[in-house]
Amino acid sequence: MRFEGIYAPVVTPFMDDYSIDHQGYARCIDHLIERGVHGIVVGGTTGENYALSQQERIDQFHEAHRLIDGRVPWVAGVNDIRTEEVSAFGVAAREAGADALLLAVPPYSLPTAKELALHALKVDREVDLPIMLYNYPGRSGTEFGEEFLQRVGGSRNFCAIKESSGQLERIHLLAREFPHLQLSCGADDQALEFFVWGARSWVCAAANFIPEESIALYEACVQRQDFATGRRIMKALLPLMTVLERGGKFVQCVKYSLELQGLPGGTVRLPLRPMKKELKRSLREALETARSSVRRIVESQPKETFDV
Repeated sequence: MRFEGIYAPVVTPFMDDYSIDHQGYARCIDHLIERGVHGIVVGGTTGENYALSQQERIDQFHEAHRLIDGRVPWVAGVNDIRTEEVSAFGVAAREAGADALLLAVPPYSLPTAKELALHALKVDREVDLPIMLYNYPGRSGTEFGEEFLQRVGGSRNFCAIKESSGQLERIHLLAREFPHLQLSCGADDQALEFFVWGARSWVCAAANFIPEESIALYEACVQRQDFATGRRIMKALLPLMTVLERGGKFVQCVKYSLELQGLPGGTVRLPLRPMKKELKRSLREALETARSSVRRIVESQPKETFDV
């Protein structure tokens, strides 16, 4: 499977009583597809998969497949602590119609490279779908290191990696030593660097609320190799991405940004708590500035070469 373009990890809107807002979920998916994203991640961190019950996660795979209805490919986030549960989620996702899996390191257990490889290969054997690895040691405590990548390299299903470590040297390592593994941006504030080093996809949480702007950066850098324009767009987006990535309220920021545009972000489930007014104000100002700045950049380009 080739991962190309903007893959949005869709949020799970909740009502005030923490129940899932199914109508809101449908609106969020339709909004993303109508705005031109190239794929959707279901059951990712941005979707608060850790706060859903096992049955809710499985039901969401089926719901998303029905709502997406073949318009774009969708990737199922299947991470959990136990290998057996990860495999079970993977099988459920395959049966629901997923095109690929997003597989992270099981949190808390801190497996060795060999243990982690055996875990991933077991999931691969039982599910047999294309796999995008999700390297986020800040949340899992362990990374998909070189030894692991070499151990799983014999399986055709391990075809991409979403790199979210925030370490530029990891981008260099993957591009240099593992060119067969599709590099996907997993750090919204480093998208330009990923594209410079050959990434052709971006799993972009911010695409929930700035899909056109995210696509504009992708099209400039990947489709046209116009990194001069790409730098201008990234410069405009960077203050917003900085608030999002470093504000300490990642999911809350995404959901609040949706609400600012009249979309159903909803509350977050416990243990997370709502944002404070100061962060809301900073995010609101950064969002307004970023959108207007990118709009001016896009409008300044010749129509025939920059059509988003």
